[in-house]
Amino acid sequence: MIENKVKRALLSGGTCVGTMITDARTPAIAQVLANAGFDYFILDTEHGAFSMETVADLMLMSRLVGIAPFVRVPDGEYPWIARTLDAGALGIMLPRVRTREQVEAFVRYAKYPPMGERGMAAGRGNTQYRGMKLAEYAPLANEATFLILQIETREAIENIDALLSVPGVDAALIGPNDLHMSYAVPGDSEHPTVSEAIQKVLDSANRRGLPCGTHVRDMQNLKGWRAKGMRLLMFSSDFGLMSQAGAAAVKELRAA
Repeated sequence: MIENKVKRALLSGGTCVGTMITDARTPAIAQVLANAGFDYFILDTEHGAFSMETVADLMLMSRLVGIAPFVRVPDGEYPWIARTLDAGALGIMLPRVRTREQVEAFVRYAKYPPMGERGMAAGRGNTQYRGMKLAEYAPLANEATFLILQIETREAIENIDALLSVPGVDAALIGPNDLHMSYAVPGDSEHPTVSEAIQKVLDSANRRGLPCGTHVRDMQNLKGWRAKGMRLLMFSSDFGLMSQAGAAAVKELRAA
């Protein structure tokens, strides 16, 4: 079982930097992101058109090259969570979180007994196809699996203390686009109501010693939240990074 270096770093008070894979289907993207220095990525299977075969290929490659693979699942139902972890994901992000009951089910589905009720399927991508004794594997998997709540609704903000107090939750990550929509201020990243809501999440996470983060394309915005104490940082996406770098290069060359 490969140790989850991101989870270890965050538990010790460190900061980790990641991005989201939204469209790239080649396993080589894991190597590219690792080469760039990213600590982790989140593969988006909520909005992305990825098959489970592609998920499995990306999970295996990322573990081999040393970047932590996390997945945003489409929903909190058991098959999405268990199959994704069996494929080799070291962490799961649950979108559209609203209630404590959702979070409790999320933890149960992601953890083996006695912490939860995940079904056993060792010897897959989750062990990199190595045979392991079940009594040894289950506690290692429970310890390594990183569970992130995506906070992106007003209801989640109102219930944040109840959500983050569920045993087994490891982090909170803001989904700013949906959060802005929830507060009826789409696209206004500086709106005081949304900033206050995000600060409420950060404060709740800090009280529990949990890392908090956000996912944005604006570097100055991300640096601002880092200065306020966020440690689970997500910048842009696979195609966002390519588009941004490409546009900057074309602009510079045309100006020359």
